[in-house]
Amino acid sequence: MSLEEVRNKIDSIDQQLLRLLNERAELVHAVGEIKRKDDLDIYVPGREDKLLRKLAEINRAQNGRLTERAIRAIYREIMSAALALEDSLKIAYLGPTGSWTHQAAVNKFGHCVEYLAEASTEGVFGRVAAQIADYGVLPIEHSTEGAVHHTLDHLADSALQIYAEILWKADAAVMAQGPNSNISEIHGRAQMLAHCRPWLMQSFPGAQLIESPSSSAAATLAAQNPAVAALGTPLSAELHDLRVIATSPREYATQTRFIILGRRSGPPSGNDNTMLMIHAKDRVGALMEVLQVFASRNVNVRQIENRPTSCGTQARFFLEISGHHTDATLRQAISALEVEGIAVQVKVLGSYPAPGWVEER
Repeated sequence: MSLEEVRNKIDSIDQQLLRLLNERAELVHAVGEIKRKDDLDIYVPGREDKLLRKLAEINRAQNGRLTERAIRAIYREIMSAALALEDSLKIAYLGPTGSWTHQAAVNKFGHCVEYLAEASTEGVFGRVAAQIADYGVLPIEHSTEGAVHHTLDHLADSALQIYAEILWKADAAVMAQGPNSNISEIHGRAQMLAHCRPWLMQSFPGAQLIESPSSSAAATLAAQNPAVAALGTPLSAELHDLRVIATSPREYATQTRFIILGRRSGPPSGNDNTMLMIHAKDRVGALMEVLQVFASRNVNVRQIENRPTSCGTQARFFLEISGHHTDATLRQAISALEVEGIAVQVKVLGSYPAPGWVEER
């Protein structure tokens, strides 16, 4: 075929795609009406994950040219547009604009929903609790910095729960107005600068590394000065109209777990995790007694964190458990902790689908 014939064929396919997308939108609208009538959540993470996995399998069976990552990116925006049509979905996140949390939220929910930047963890919890935002996105664990204790502590004191989880793998981007040769300073968050220091010193030997309160603040400075570069997210480069002039090698990638904060737990998906907060008497063997309750019932404890309490005679443990809190075995284990006096208090902080896909940009 000639170039003109190929382009005409593409135009014809685009018309069909638009017709089918609008047909899909009508069906999604019908689903939204049913959900509103029955007071169901518009966003269902387990359903989303099953759909994306099914689409990837169909694509592989058809020997499609598109990669799974491309399929997921395309359908993320299709679903984002549908969510925006249905409920004008609002997502609060730990800002500022262009932060790593903002980037992870956009990668999860797409560009069509509304985002609300908050300066603090308290702000995100407050927006969701007041129903100003439908969901919140907050970091809960960094591969380089460990658990995010602010998030855990607020979960312990709040009626809000973990609704879903995002696993996010990020390469750091160096962004500037112009070419590498003009860069005399690179600004970025202290932790990220420290993590990427060997690579930055090798790639930009004449540049001074300077700490900034946030990647967004660094990008703002870079947008004002052609001799300054910023270390941050690709989204921050887009928002500040900067060029990405270098991307960190894969060995410098960091992985972060984010929670999607909601007003209730996610519904059972068939492959879930549950976060528990357990207060136990501060004595020798307290944690071992807690773990034994789960081990004796063949329940997997995936992760443990401990935090101080205001009461010096108690220990506070955060446990991530395999399973949904409505599962019979997990209900029995929680009951045993309280009935047998092993725990002073057990609080379910949320059940959510176990992530089977690592988001990255």
